[in-house]
Amino acid sequence: MAVIHVVGLGPGDMSGLPMGTYQLLQSGLPVVLRTRIHPVVDELQQRGMTFDSFDDIYETSEQFDEAYRLMADRLFERALSDGDFIYAVPGHPLVAEQSVQNLIHAQVEGVEVKVGPGQSFFDVATAKLRIDPIDGLLLLDGTTLQARMLNPNVHMLIAQVYQPAIATEVKLTLMELFADDYEVTVLRAAGVEGQEQIEQVPLYELDRLDWVDHLTTVYVPPVKEMQHRTRDLWEAVDIVAKLRSPGGCPWDRKQTHETLRKYVIEEAYEVAEAIDEEDYDHLADELGDLLLQVLLHAQIAEEFGEFSIRDVFERLANKLIRRHPHVFGDVSASDVDRANELWDAVKETEREIHPSTLMADVSLAGPALMVATDVQKKAAKVGFDWKQVKDVLEKIKEEMNELEAEVKEGTETDAFDEELGDLLFACVNLSRFLGKDAESLLMGATRKFVERFNLVEASVNDSGRDWNDYGPKELDELWNHAKILLKNKN
Repeated sequence: MAVIHVVGLGPGDMSGLPMGTYQLLQSGLPVVLRTRIHPVVDELQQRGMTFDSFDDIYETSEQFDEAYRLMADRLFERALSDGDFIYAVPGHPLVAEQSVQNLIHAQVEGVEVKVGPGQSFFDVATAKLRIDPIDGLLLLDGTTLQARMLNPNVHMLIAQVYQPAIATEVKLTLMELFADDYEVTVLRAAGVEGQEQIEQVPLYELDRLDWVDHLTTVYVPPVKEMQHRTRDLWEAVDIVAKLRSPGGCPWDRKQTHETLRKYVIEEAYEVAEAIDEEDYDHLADELGDLLLQVLLHAQIAEEFGEFSIRDVFERLANKLIRRHPHVFGDVSASDVDRANELWDAVKETEREIHPSTLMADVSLAGPALMVATDVQKKAAKVGFDWKQVKDVLEKIKEEMNELEAEVKEGTETDAFDEELGDLLFACVNLSRFLGKDAESLLMGATRKFVERFNLVEASVNDSGRDWNDYGPKELDELWNHAKILLKNKN
């Protein structure tokens, strides 16, 4: 079996080259370099060593992923045709080396990949910066950096900032979270005598340095003051947890899933209103308020061992993948109609897991009046309905009488709540039976009340008196006057 011996050339000059690597390089086996552009290569050549390299692949490949796949293919081809050899990469073979990862995971029959020693730039960089990784450190790839990978609360080392173009992309990504003038440190050839450069610059100047090359790493220190960064989702999660903790906000600590229910509905309506207004700054605010409800429910649930915000994210991701087989599976959808068909088909499959009932396909999620109407319509389809209007009116009277009886007992009982709910449900029944939309009727009545109240308020303000100066009879007179004004206006 042919063996590919993978070794690391260390972070810079010969002082960082591990003895085990040097001995293997002296063994007489052929050597293939990922790149000749590394400080130690010149010194090794001066000692009489010869190499092949993959620098030509960098020149012909448009993407790094493509280049590293091609390198692995060539390495396996060489092993199968020529036998054992050494593959040498900068730094440590298992740190920021995609070509090595491709070798390890390919598992080509007849070829064994042995990973040997190496010293990573990581060790030298942390020593030069005088930071302790135990405090929390992220090592990230500048060629694939995304804002969601960033954590402003820990040390961050961004490697493989090969050229100014990548430095520009890194800068723009960091600016999504950090202030433009946030101080970062740029390291080049750390630990290599005569080549090392370390400079602290404001973030906006990151790509203006004329010495950025293949040996460049960017260090982003943890944020200590909030004005140097923007807030992100996980900070919002932490803030909600703080609000719910001992010593947090009394109002937030008091809330339950049940008490927050109305706020979820309210915030959803306010999001809809912002959309209707086409006010996108307002929409961003309202979406934040709606997200707060999600975070509060998740925090409460976590405190009681029900679920966590990560469970919410996981279930959402799983559902999105499951319901988009035309994106994540092996089926296709050429238009919106086909995509909707696939979505509905998956939903139907999910629904079959639960017992099927007449009301199974009626969603209880939505405005209460609308849901009540849908439920009643479903029952009416099998004849479970009133025959004439007077029967519905009798039902309303019956519910009213039962409510009056409960009022005598007190309004703080479960029975009172139940009877008041029954009365509302009966009123929805009447509006539905007459072909009216209860939601629209109630909204119309609410708007009418607001218009009349505004006129009453204007009268109070014009009088120079305070609300408390008015008795019920005077307020009733103002109310009736407002009704007349609006009636004449219309």
